[in-house]
Amino acid sequence: MNEPKMDQILQTGLGFWASKTLLSAVEVELFTELAKQPGTLADLKVRLRLHPRAAHDFLDALVALNFLERRDGIYYNTPSTDFYLDRNKPSYIGGLLEMANDRLYPFWGNLTPALRTGEPQNEPSTHAKGHFELLYSNPESLRGFLRAMTGVSHGANLAIAKKFPWSEFKSAVDVGTAQGDLITQIALANPHIAGIGFDLPQVRPVFEDYITDNGLAGRVHFQPGSFWDAPIPNADVVMMGHILHNWDLEQKRLLTRKAYAALPTGGALVVYESIIDDDRTKNAFGLLMSLNMLIETPGGFDYTGADCMAWMKEAGFTSTRVEHLVGPDSMVIGIK
Repeated sequence: MNEPKMDQILQTGLGFWASKTLLSAVEVELFTELAKQPGTLADLKVRLRLHPRAAHDFLDALVALNFLERRDGIYYNTPSTDFYLDRNKPSYIGGLLEMANDRLYPFWGNLTPALRTGEPQNEPSTHAKGHFELLYSNPESLRGFLRAMTGVSHGANLAIAKKFPWSEFKSAVDVGTAQGDLITQIALANPHIAGIGFDLPQVRPVFEDYITDNGLAGRVHFQPGSFWDAPIPNADVVMMGHILHNWDLEQKRLLTRKAYAALPTGGALVVYESIIDDDRTKNAFGLLMSLNMLIETPGGFDYTGADCMAWMKEAGFTSTRVEHLVGPDSMVIGIK
């Protein structure tokens, strides 16, 4: 019999201490400042406008959490924070953490009411509009959200561009494309692929800027539309990254059927996000993401690979499989 231990209980129960320390470091742009120039405690108090009472413990806590290094009294980014949390680098993923700090952190304080009511705990709880309607109505918030989606998806997008057998196909449509990083990475790695980004009209300027910055304006184009109100554009491969988990079961099935209708015989549907393992015991991130969907949406939830393959087979796909990508992310592939 294992002896009872309190370490994991305390580390997890008080995990919000470390979480908010990192989120605040991103908010005050600590890592971006250190990428410009490492600094001493006295220097950083001025540069970041930190109160003398707070600065020393704040910086050294980030050292202890392995987000900073301190050598001879000078603070430096770690290789990871320098690469991922300097907002001036294209590898910046802080947009996701900014969204977590601005929105998700306070909403998760209401997880218990969500568990008891099944109701979202975000802005729509006090507004007539839904989460996505509110988000897409504010251009500044929308741009930040789309950049955050690139940050959380970039590693998996690179993996899909390399692992999927693109030589067998000629075209692809990215449904709910956001900034367009998925179709961008596929087109960059596979020059024969013609691409479409499909999303609401408000996304067009952000998408087209990103495509132009990556030199793909001639091969990848934007098609405006709602996947609820219009057919999914035809292509050899339909992709849905971090899309299905936003919706309830019947909506998931409907989108799967719409993807099937957009494909030729032999075409493929690629669904990816933090797919939960079939035993529901290992992918904690996927399970916590599903709780985030509880907080954020009226009916969304994350799901196992077996769940998704079953929806694909119901829609008519004859061959299905699950392939791991990176970290908690996997893709489910269905062949028509």
